[in-house]
Amino acid sequence: MNPGAPVDVGPGGDEAAPLARAERAVWLSATDPELAEVEARAVLAEAEAEPPGAGRCAEAVPVALRAAALAARELGDIDLAVERLERAVTVGADFPNRVAQARLSLVTIVAELGDPERGLRLADLAERDLTGVDLARLGVQRAGALILLGRFRDAVRHCDKALGGLGGDPRFHAGGLLNRGVARTYLEEYARAEADLSACARIAREAGLDHLAMLAEGNLPFVAARRGDISGAFESYRAAEATLFGYPERLAAMRADFAHALVEARLLGEARTLLERAVPDLAGSGAQAGLADARLLLSQVELLTGAAADARASAEAARSELVRQGRTARAPLATEVALRARLALDGPAPGLLAEMLACARDLDGGAASDAAALRLTAAEAAMAMGDLPTARDRLTLLARSAAPVVVRQHALAVLRRLDGDLAGALNAARAGVAAALAPHLAASANGEAAAPVEARAYAARSAEDLGRFCVELALEGGDPWTVLACSERRRALVRAAPEPCLPAEAGPASEGALIELVRSDADLTGVLVTSGRSVLRRLGSYPAAAEATVRVRYALRRRNLRDVPAESGLDRDLAALDDALLGPLGVPAGPVTIVPTGALHTLPWPLLPSLRGRPVSVAASASCWLAGPEAPPVREPAVVAVAGPGLEHAAVEADAVVRAHPGAVRVDPTRAAVLAALGRADVLHVAAHGTFSPRGPLLSQITLDDGPLMAYDLARLGRMPRLVILSACEAGMAHAPADGAVLGLAGAFLDRGVRCVIAGVVPVRDEEAPALMGVFHPLLREGRTPAEALALAADATNVPGFVCFGAGDLRLAAR
Repeated sequence: MNPGAPVDVGPGGDEAAPLARAERAVWLSATDPELAEVEARAVLAEAEAEPPGAGRCAEAVPVALRAAALAARELGDIDLAVERLERAVTVGADFPNRVAQARLSLVTIVAELGDPERGLRLADLAERDLTGVDLARLGVQRAGALILLGRFRDAVRHCDKALGGLGGDPRFHAGGLLNRGVARTYLEEYARAEADLSACARIAREAGLDHLAMLAEGNLPFVAARRGDISGAFESYRAAEATLFGYPERLAAMRADFAHALVEARLLGEARTLLERAVPDLAGSGAQAGLADARLLLSQVELLTGAAADARASAEAARSELVRQGRTARAPLATEVALRARLALDGPAPGLLAEMLACARDLDGGAASDAAALRLTAAEAAMAMGDLPTARDRLTLLARSAAPVVVRQHALAVLRRLDGDLAGALNAARAGVAAALAPHLAASANGEAAAPVEARAYAARSAEDLGRFCVELALEGGDPWTVLACSERRRALVRAAPEPCLPAEAGPASEGALIELVRSDADLTGVLVTSGRSVLRRLGSYPAAAEATVRVRYALRRRNLRDVPAESGLDRDLAALDDALLGPLGVPAGPVTIVPTGALHTLPWPLLPSLRGRPVSVAASASCWLAGPEAPPVREPAVVAVAGPGLEHAAVEADAVVRAHPGAVRVDPTRAAVLAALGRADVLHVAAHGTFSPRGPLLSQITLDDGPLMAYDLARLGRMPRLVILSACEAGMAHAPADGAVLGLAGAFLDRGVRCVIAGVVPVRDEEAPALMGVFHPLLREGRTPAEALALAADATNVPGFVCFGAGDLRLAAR
């Protein structure tokens, strides 16, 4: 977050005197830095031209230099600001108070440049020659450096004391509120932090101190995201982004702060997008402290999202900057990312193993959980190299240590596997997974979000690693139900969801069959579950299936856009996928729910030969199918239709939806109207352009008349429809970086509580969507489930590409 660094004196004295003009330039530096620069230069030129011994300008020179420095700071030239302030300290030796004021101004600037400890030393030097209001101002500046050192309570204490002694100084009053609001956010005192920041913005605007107001407004998204209000955070971010346009350094700092909060909320794609925009601007502005921290965070996000080469480069750059700035306590965090990236890229090696263990020792002082996780990784690397004695020693120490329970149980599970005790290994792994899921279960029972410490994405890596190992152990054992249970728990970990409620054996309430696909490295395995029966089969190569999925989507896209006639290659690939993925399982007749993995989420499953004409649902987990239908049908479901702009047949399609359902209505394609409809409808049909964000589901959007409806807008709603139909090109497209996390527009609706979403995974021609939906909605009205209605409508119209996501067995209306 951005602590404040306001200017530090007000005007006074004879306006014609050089000293008074220099002080006025200091005052102007916050509101009109260009004019302040002109005034300061004029005073310095007058002093240079003054005859030797005149002495009229002597005291004005350090003040004018400080004014020029503060103006340079406002205009984004931090290095020039430091140079001018240090010169003021040198030339003002005969005026201790002026030297102290220059040092006061240096405190936060050198802290921002990456040396907050030096900032505090400068504050101590300045304190000896400051009195009254200047001492209070120093307290505000000192708080900014303390925040960068993580000493948040000390920062609040200094601000509390300073705010009582500032009198009517609006600059430092606003700056003190800003710094206190920042510190209180880190202390998780969110209501008080928001009050401080809002008061800062109001005072600063009234005084014409737009830069301070922008800093306060730019920190509000961070506060909202830290307390879990993601929708409010994005709204504040959009407003602050518009306000900070033209101030690239401050905009970049705000993006980096917001990204930090998004990482803690496990929104890695959105965070990476912001950081990739923030880092170049921070580098260009010379904000070294912020740049190092942003690069470190970017490296962690890149590693978590599978970009190991990028993570290594970012981490090594961050480490160099942290060491150069003397922030050696944070350097091991960057070293850890670089080592993990090297392991992912090059595999284990003796030298790398030694470096990981050394880094773990460096992490012991401040990041003990990261140290334990790195020691576990080092032990696994030793195993991969065949060095079993080293692996056993490290694992034994971890299993008996005070490491987090997830790491201890993982180490114990690996040890038992080495001993040939597969059942004991699986029990240890399952106990660790249960411990990781427990906070989410408690939070769900209380109707709350999980505690922030449990939702940290980087810390959650250890739990997800254990979940993956648990699945590997279950696959070794070969019991289908155990594999399904472990896979479902792993998906719950990725979603930060409570532990799934699984029956002791196959006996679901839903009809038909469940197929869950499980990936272990390049191997694909399928679990088929029907009432009273479960089957486990190897399905071959995941990369081969993923490549065939891409070919299918490409050929289908060309067919739907009518660039070329339908190709025989499409049918061959569909038949081959059907044989590879479904043939070994012996799928019985009836409805099918499929829980895919990775790129197979984007396969148009209803087009596989053995599934054509059958009700098919695609889900991120098996929980809906295992639990059975959640709610009974209603007599007259409330149906709302929306026709977005730019589609020739959207209005025709929306009118057909209204005719198919008694009492159905059309609403205007505006954000307010659609949000209101989401809060009251049982069924919402949207015919509009849609855009999915493959790396960040909350940045997916639907185009409306007054701008996009963003996925994060859904977070503000307490109630959602049971069924949403997104008649929009590729609205069902998804990116699944990990099983259980299906990112995209359809996934965003499902995550917010929608039971079922109908959406396309390829572009559909404008005139074909109304034809399909004209058959789909009357079938839905008759009492068909969404999966049944879509299967029959696709068969009748020969319009391919739509998929039923989520609980396709949902029955909205009585038959």
